[in-house]
Amino acid sequence: MAKEWAEGFYKSKPWRQCRAGYIAERKRIDGGVCECCHNALGYIVHHKILLTPENIVDPDIALNWKHLSFECKDCHDQHEGHGVSMRCDPVVAFDEDGDVVGILPQHQTDRL
Repeated sequence: MAKEWAEGFYKSKPWRQCRAGYIAERKRIDGGVCECCHNALGYIVHHKILLTPENIVDPDIALNWKHLSFECKDCHDQHEGHGVSMRCDPVVAFDEDGDVVGILPQHQTDRL
């Protein structure tokens, strides 16, 4: 999920066109295989340079294909801050009524 300050960028026409063009090119080159593992199909366009409120307005960083990578979800989620690390199994937490209240990485289960 995009950070609040990045939501406008990810909904913008320039990003949607850049993303669609990059995916089309990757599909033309190798069928859209993940650029990291080369096993699974790509799922998400990843910015190799972490976007910040300062650089997201710089098209040479945010819209430049040389700074993008088409990755499967598993590879993308391995990047810092991009998803639940594959090294931690998710654990479901329940409230006193037995309702699911969330999924926590395994290293946080000691708080339950």
